Order: sequence, then C-alpha cells, then structure tokens
Amino acid sequence: MSDLVDPELRAWLPQILASRPRPITLDLLDEVRALAAAGTVTDAELSRGGAVEFVRRTIPGGRTVLILRPAGVAGPLPGMVFMHGGGMILGDESGDADHLLDWVEQVGLVVVSVRYRLAPEHPYPAAVEDCHAALLWAAGNAAELGMDGRLILAGVSAGGGLAAATALLNRDRGGPPVAGQLLICPMLDDRNVAEPGEAALPWATWGRVENLTGWTALLGAARGGPDVSPYAAPARATDLSGLPPAYLDVGSADIFREEDVEYARRIWAAGGAADLHVWAGGFHGFEARLPGAALSVAARRARVDWLRRVLQATS
Repeated sequence: MSDLVDPELRAWLPQILASRPRPITLDLLDEVRALAAAGTVTDAELSRGGAVEFVRRTIPGGRTVLILRPAGVAGPLPGMVFMHGGGMILGDESGDADHLLDWVEQVGLVVVSVRYRLAPEHPYPAAVEDCHAALLWAAGNAAELGMDGRLILAGVSAGGGLAAATALLNRDRGGPPVAGQLLICPMLDDRNVAEPGEAALPWATWGRVENLTGWTALLGAARGGPDVSPYAAPARATDLSGLPPAYLDVGSADIFREEDVEYARRIWAAGGAADLHVWAGGFHGFEARLPGAALSVAARRARVDWLRRVLQATS
C-alpha cells in the first residue's frame, strides 16, 4: 500500500476497498446502489439517543428533504442546506448523516438535507436545480423551520461540488444571502477523469475511473468539452468573486486534491475568503470511513471550529 496514505488509515484500507465493486462503472450501478441502500442509516441512529429531532418533508417541486435539529431547543438557530455525496449517481438525504448529526449537536444547527435527483436518470441540471430550490425554500420558510436567517451551504464529495455550484447559481440569480459554503473533498472538475485503459490507484476509494463514470452520467457527451456549465462543474467558472466565505478540505491522497486547492486559490485571487485544509495522508472520504482515526478527529474538529467562527461573524 502506498506510503502516501496515513499509517493509521492505511491499515484499514484493504477492508474498505473490498466492501464494494471497484472501479464503479455504469454497468455496476444497480449493484452498487443496492449495497449503498443496505447501509442506509436507521431512524434510531438519526435520533442520536433522543438528542436530535428529525422529520422528512416534501418541498415544492416534489423533492424530499430531511430536517434535523437539536431536540428540545426552540431556537431560532442558524441553518444549513446540505448536499450528500455519491458521485452524482448514488445516495439520498440520509447520506453522510454522521457529519450532520455532529453539526446539529456540536454547533446547534437546523439542517435541511436534500434528496436531489441522481444521474444518469436525471442529467444536468436536475441536481443543482433541486439544491437551489431547497435553498430558496429553506430561506423562505426560515421562521417555520426555527432558523434565524443565517444559512450555510454544505456538501461532501459530489455534494460539495453541488454546494459550490449552488453558491454560484444563487449569486448569479440574486438569491438569498448565504453565510458560508462548507465544501468537503468537493467534486469540482469534469476533466479529472481516467484515460482509456487506466488502472485504479491502489489507495483510491474514489478514483479517476469512478470520476469518469459520475461525470459522464451527469453530462453525457458534453463531459470534458468546451461547453460545460460552471453550475455543473464549478471548476469551469471564470468568475469566483462575490461568493460566501468558503471552507475547503481534502486529503493529500484524494484525486480531488489539485482541483480543490486550485479552487481555493482562485477564490483568493478573486478577493474572496477561503480556508483550505489539505490533510496529509488522507484518502477520499477518510474521516467518514474511519471517524476515530487521529487525522479524522482533527479534520472534523476543524470544520466545527470554522462553522462556529463564520456563524459568529454573521450573528
């Protein structure tokens, strides 16, 4: 196993890689979706022993959202609109629940997690339009939801890319104020894909072959071409000015490292604010797979610290 991976994480990597077909291609999608569905978080797990209240709602347009808040806290509280991971082809509103429950408990947030439409059944722009609709709904119903008007956009992996895309779309459509964008190992660039015949990297929990699968499902023949919208692939944006403060983090052994670092650099160049963390030895999704590892604990703590700081700045 590569020395690029943190030793504590490396010990568990063979087991993680063996847990699903690899690499993921569209012909394996039904199998991979079935495996993912088998691991769906239960309602008992969502309640965190009664510490978290939750409800699912259908919002205009027919999208399902999962709403979580600290139990017994009247509020109003800051809010978050969250987009789950899954390479644009997997997942639902309960995905990445461990992150959401931590933020609800540790930061005191009302979280609205979006079940956006998945590719290839629903190609671009379905997912980003669903996410922006959820942002508009949350902002327009803040009082009913117990929110105080401060809203964070957040997402993991493909959801991180959708959060970035939603921030761009919201800026350009003159949407509601957003206090920050929390982008965890975001999937930003449709050009970071495998060459024909390229083998999977031995430590890649999400590799360039999988990335090819996800982006092709979303964009079809347009993937990698000259006309891809920044609302599909935020790395394509030519103007990153006027965006809410961003937090980007990624592992040094993640295939998204270079595109994420470049996105933060371009936010700075446009005069914006961005915190960037590159976690040495982290592979894609390391802190979700192994939350107790020292590197994972540090990454999770840094996100909570940023959330508290950016929300305090807008209180």
